[in-house]
Amino acid sequence: MQGLATSSKLGLIVVILLLGLAGVAHGRRRLISSYEEPCQKMTVFYHDILYNGNNTANATSAAATQPTALSTSHWSNGTFFGMLVVFDDLVTAEEALESPPVARAQGFYFYDKKDSYNAWIAFSLVFNSTAYQGTLNLMGADLMYQDTRDISVVGGTGDFFMARGVATLRTDSFEGSYYFRLQMDIKLYECYV
Repeated sequence: MQGLATSSKLGLIVVILLLGLAGVAHGRRRLISSYEEPCQKMTVFYHDILYNGNNTANATSAAATQPTALSTSHWSNGTFFGMLVVFDDLVTAEEALESPPVARAQGFYFYDKKDSYNAWIAFSLVFNSTAYQGTLNLMGADLMYQDTRDISVVGGTGDFFMARGVATLRTDSFEGSYYFRLQMDIKLYECYV
């Protein structure tokens, strides 16, 4: 019995030490959380240039699947229902495509509504600059016909360690179905500092 009591004490000491080291694992960061005022805000512009067969040098995204027959068989507008697009898009702090990049948006979207344009999107903003290092991970429904729509910021790494918040998207510009620019107003409500 005495051996069991000693091993229980040793186990308790190990658990306490591991819990203490958990704070060291993320640099003793402290959570700042407020649902009334964001702890960090930024506005960036996401530029998507879809590959059209002739723009290999400039394209930043490509269809990985074709739309299903359902997208064109019943609706004359051809909604691209079922098409999956994979991207590695430029993200800038200013509207101009030629502006210096602040991040890359890497992920995918797929068209998920049969009778009108709508997509579901998931991607990481990959920052590698003097201003920011790390990633922000975003996902949600992109209801394209709404002027603005919100998607979730579900996590991050580096300067955005475990961040949570909301990104408000607004289609800022588009040229046919091969180029569009989104303005993303990102508000983080959980930040570790």
